[in-house]
Amino acid sequence: MRHRVYGKKLNRDSDHRRAMLRNLAAGLFEHGEIKTTMPKAKAVQPFVEKIITISKEGTFRARRRIEARLNDRRIHSWVADGNVPDARKDIPYFDLPDAGEIEFNRYGEVRKSPRLVQHIMTKIATMFADREGGYTRIVKLGEHRFGDGTDLVLLQLTGFEEGPQVGGGVSGRRRQADRRAAFAAQRRKSGQAEATGTATAVAEPDAEQPAPAAEAPAKTSADAGAEDQPED
Repeated sequence: MRHRVYGKKLNRDSDHRRAMLRNLAAGLFEHGEIKTTMPKAKAVQPFVEKIITISKEGTFRARRRIEARLNDRRIHSWVADGNVPDARKDIPYFDLPDAGEIEFNRYGEVRKSPRLVQHIMTKIATMFADREGGYTRIVKLGEHRFGDGTDLVLLQLTGFEEGPQVGGGVSGRRRQADRRAAFAAQRRKSGQAEATGTATAVAEPDAEQPAPAAEAPAKTSADAGAEDQPED
């Protein structure tokens, strides 16, 4: 029985599982999104949400609490790595430091680069300053890991997604709905134009047509009798 036992073991002992969650959370904060399996994404999601909530306090005590949960380390050193493709250096979640700001020693070890906890306190916390929760989301990719065939998902920070697809594509239902909305708007516009033209034609008659002549008053029986009498 699992009385008062929260979470999944993920086939790991306590120390291994704790280290894995820390590494997944650090990768998410550094890159803005990570690709992993569904059980791991569901396990690390509440862990990440709590860290973001703590960072929004912006106090020294909040920094100490985050350092107790995460191992502070240097990040974004791959910006100055020439072996990393430029396409992977374009992250829409936050601005990356310039390659000149990253320094290495003569042994190739990183000597100067942004720190993880400082990055969380200054950039991640400001991103969700007006949000009360739901800082992350899980997107099913429809891919399977080679070997065991488990489903792969994308765990990413919210607020930067475009459309239902990860690549920013538009679904067939969305395209059909957009076509229907555009057609209805065009019909409404044409109907309003026709109504305006009809109202203008009724209010302003054609000036070239001559005005109808005034009709003579109808003759009464008394007038007809007066005409028949001879004059003296």
